Amino acid sequence: MHVPDGFFTAAVSVSAGAVAAAGVAVCLRGARRELDDRTAPMAGLVAAFVFAVQMLNFPVAAGTSGHLLGGALAAILVGPHTAVLCLAVVLLVQGFFFADGGLTALGVNITLMGVVAVLVGWGVFRLITRSARSRPAVVAASFVAALLSVPATALVFTVLFWIGGTAPIEAGTVAAAMGGVHLLIGVGEGLITAVTVSTVLAIRPDLVYGARGTTAAPLLLRGAGGDVTVAGRPTAPATALTSGPATGLTTGPGAAGGPRWFLPVGVAVAALLAGVVSFYASSSPDGLERVAEDKGFIDRATDHALGEQPLADYGEVGGIPVGLAGLAGVGVTLVAGGGLFVVVRRRGQKDTEGTGQAAGAARTGDAGRREDAGDAGNRASV
Repeated sequence: MHVPDGFFTAAVSVSAGAVAAAGVAVCLRGARRELDDRTAPMAGLVAAFVFAVQMLNFPVAAGTSGHLLGGALAAILVGPHTAVLCLAVVLLVQGFFFADGGLTALGVNITLMGVVAVLVGWGVFRLITRSARSRPAVVAASFVAALLSVPATALVFTVLFWIGGTAPIEAGTVAAAMGGVHLLIGVGEGLITAVTVSTVLAIRPDLVYGARGTTAAPLLLRGAGGDVTVAGRPTAPATALTSGPATGLTTGPGAAGGPRWFLPVGVAVAALLAGVVSFYASSSPDGLERVAEDKGFIDRATDHALGEQPLADYGEVGGIPVGLAGLAGVGVTLVAGGGLFVVVRRRGQKDTEGTGQAAGAARTGDAGRREDAGDAGNRASV
């Protein structure tokens, strides 16, 4: 659902840009509380993974494809504030390096795929998991949240198009077409999200932000000799599961302390998807493109300002194989996202240290005042 230039009036584009900028600013502050030394690298990986999976268009109907939006997935893995930043990084890389999504429509795309998809996905996920906190409940909630986030995003697109679309199409017509095809795309989104969340829960449940405080724990396979295998890794003899103090998760061998290879393997998976699997992605237009073609406003799209650069359209303009373009995109997204989240994390640490120092100084001052008051009382009694 990458909106191109030309679909919206300047007023809507500027207004959506203001909403996107405000949302990113709020999330920069909120992410300081979500990120820690483990989740900051994880957030960079999530951004790179979302970029890679968005390249994999899957068929949903005759002549129509869809791809992951990733808002619900990112929110569940790294938290809603950090998720908005992840999607913003992905959309910026796509817009400026690959001419995917218009530059004047960048605010619209961040608002739709970043803010709306994250808010709806996270809201539905929290609503479901409020009453059920087991691993199956977390996975099921991930599926439902991701599924509903896609047609909700399509509905907001319809509202924006009704307010300031550049084609005289009835809002009801656009809503029916967008809602129908994006409900199908939502099923694929839900499956991808549920499988991804389930996999991370099985290996590193401490890295799933949405599972904090649940009964999720690493998968433990107990052998006849008492040995335990955690997600395919032999560990020490079976030990009792304990409650992790840092996250509130039920943890055990292979949780907060390992496996150490999770992040490198995650990067390798993203590279594999973008570098190899992308060759087999559907070439059919996605849901928005199909609706625009069927309803007669595809011709409102204008050429991308950076459409002639070598990586435009994922290498097609420059004759670069899509796999190499995908690898470049994963690398740029990983570096940009990882760097951003490390900076945000360090800023959060400084804020925490400053608050702690201020609280300590206040406590010291209170103690001093109490001592002075005590001395004054003693002198008065003498």
